[in-house]
This record gives sequence, structure tokens and C-alpha cells, in this order.
Amino acid sequence: MTQTAAQKKAQAKVEYNAFLAACPSRQLLDRISDKWVVLILCALGGDGSPVPGAADAPKAMRYSEISRLLVGVSQKMLTQTLRSLERDGLLTRTVTPTVPVTVTYELTDLGLSLHHMTRGLRAWAQTHMTEVLANRESHDTLVRSRLSGAE
Repeated sequence: MTQTAAQKKAQAKVEYNAFLAACPSRQLLDRISDKWVVLILCALGGDGSPVPGAADAPKAMRYSEISRLLVGVSQKMLTQTLRSLERDGLLTRTVTPTVPVTVTYELTDLGLSLHHMTRGLRAWAQTHMTEVLANRESHDTLVRSRLSGAE
């Protein structure tokens, strides 16, 4: 039986299973679970406001704006991450021929759909960090006491 392109695409979609080693969705999961990807998507999605919960609408941003917002990201890492997100169709890069040239980045519809998830992930991490730090301290104290008791 001959399949149309749409049928082949639909069949491939059903066959994606991230639990299988050879599934290409694993590469995508690896990419989108990166902290810089999450933060870039949140920044372009308008979550960069210093006031908690005061998210704006998605917006185009220049490289320098993203770099200033993502404190600690290296130029190399930011460039690589933006390129990979552009390749995956999650953002668009627009070059405006000004002096100097203006380059802006903006979420695509696909990127915006992922941003809705990353916004929740970032919010969860910020909301529960105190709890996680307390759990880490309790765990580390328990491990230290076990190790000192085993000696």
C-alpha cells in the first residue's frame, strides 16, 4: 500500500517513543531540558520582568538584551543555543540592515507553545527552591552521619 506524505508523517508521529534509545525525540528532550533553552524561551515569552508574576506578552529581543537578562550565560553558549532553537523552528532570527546591523529573536508559534510549558517549569523551580534546599541539607546531613558512623 502506498502512503501519502501526510500518512507517513502521522505514522512516524505515532512511532515516536522517547523511552526507546533510537527515538529522535530524545535529542529534542535533551535540548529543551537545558536551562539556557528554558530561560531564553521564558525571556522571549515576556517572563523577564523583575516583578514575580508580572509576565508581559511575547516580544522580539536583541541579542544584547537576552544576554543581559540571562546573567551568567557565556557568549558562546548563548549563540549556540539561539542557533539550535532557530534550527528547530522555535524562534526566528531577523536581521535588519541598519548601521550597525540589528538582529532580533522572536518565538515562533511552535516556540510559544513550548514556552507555556517552560514558564511553568521555571515558576515551579523558583517556588519550590527553599524546600529543595532544605531537603538537600537534610539528605547531606544524613549521609555525613552515616559515613562518620561507619568509620
